[in-house]
Amino acid sequence: MPPSSKKTPQPPHAPGAGATVEQWLSWLESIHPTEIDLGLDRVLVVLRRLFRNKPAARVITIAGTNGKGSTVGTLEALLLAAGRRTGAFTSPHLQNYNERVRIDGKDIDDAALIFAFETVEAARGSVTLTYFEFGTLAAFVALRESGVQDWILEVGLGGRLDAVNVVDADLAIITSVDIDHVAFLGDNREVIGFEKAGILRPGIPAIVADMDPPRSVLQQATAQRVVLTRAGQDYTVREVVADSGEATATLQYQGQLVSLPAGPLPVQSVAAAVMAMRTLEPGMEVSAIETALGRVSVPGRFERLERDPDLYVDVGHNPHAANWLCSRLQALKVKEGSRKVHAVYAALGDKDVAGVTRAMASVVDSWYLAGLDVPRGLGSEALKAKLESCALKQVSTHDSVANAIAEAKFHASKNSIVIVFGSFFTVAQARSLLL
Repeated sequence: MPPSSKKTPQPPHAPGAGATVEQWLSWLESIHPTEIDLGLDRVLVVLRRLFRNKPAARVITIAGTNGKGSTVGTLEALLLAAGRRTGAFTSPHLQNYNERVRIDGKDIDDAALIFAFETVEAARGSVTLTYFEFGTLAAFVALRESGVQDWILEVGLGGRLDAVNVVDADLAIITSVDIDHVAFLGDNREVIGFEKAGILRPGIPAIVADMDPPRSVLQQATAQRVVLTRAGQDYTVREVVADSGEATATLQYQGQLVSLPAGPLPVQSVAAAVMAMRTLEPGMEVSAIETALGRVSVPGRFERLERDPDLYVDVGHNPHAANWLCSRLQALKVKEGSRKVHAVYAALGDKDVAGVTRAMASVVDSWYLAGLDVPRGLGSEALKAKLESCALKQVSTHDSVANAIAEAKFHASKNSIVIVFGSFFTVAQARSLLL
């Protein structure tokens, strides 16, 4: 049989001199046939061309189903308060791609980001990389060029086969292990825990913030002789919600007490960051830690954007995150009387939307289901159909997040709460509209 005359489509050429960040990002979406392609082989080839040796900076890698972004933001603030030059790589972003790379607490500028993209492209050769893999390597280049002393790296998906994991961690944090990304990570905590624990390295210190970690995590830690610090065993976190709704939290570790902010961020994530600091910078005073904690904020994590009525946004997109969000909303209802909660919910099609809404059902008084016009996004009617068995009260559908927010605000009294949640895309659209 003669060879086919059809040629394999080739990706367009890389942007040339003077290209913008947006042009680079558009091109990055075209150079690999799939959006997600877990595995380290291709990334390692390019990494070795970019870095002859392990980065000179300390590397802190953070994995987990939920709470990673809060841990990154808290640890970043603590290290900066300790006088350390600090860089962070997180994903996804909310408004601008530059949010993914922070140097000394500030988003990377376009020139530095474009230089990093150009450097990776020059090293890549014929190796194809996904959008995330290319961006991860570019972040490594940017952090190296900045000369920061600490790299805080957030795993994108899983851990073991995530592009971030090509760099060996000096300290690892596993925030939580629960069910999400089933198609890639598995459908039970043991299998998912094995993937998360892939960021561990022999002999390094590690913190597990999950109060009930899967056996797979503990087994890997033991096999690699990891110096493991466990929540509930090596340190304890006590969170108390009074009848008034006021919440307080305290971390206890080796006879020391640290007051934690019991508010917009998951207290277990904040505590994990503090425990990381006890390892990285053991001489930091408790008072300095508490002062730094009081200044931490992470966009999109139970973030209040408006008042009268109070409007919050949250990126929670799985049942584990929804349970936490429900507890925060319940505390607000108790604190300020019987307040109505109006929920604007928009989600991706591969998420457990029924599990999320069941977790939130006890606190929500009315639902405004919104269509999400992004790849993998659910239309409002498709979302409603997936929730038929959940017996939600007062449900309406809207073709966009913007329209759903407008309707929720129209029906909300000044004493009400409007919560917009379901994905990073949902929150990004809300923030673009309201800010």
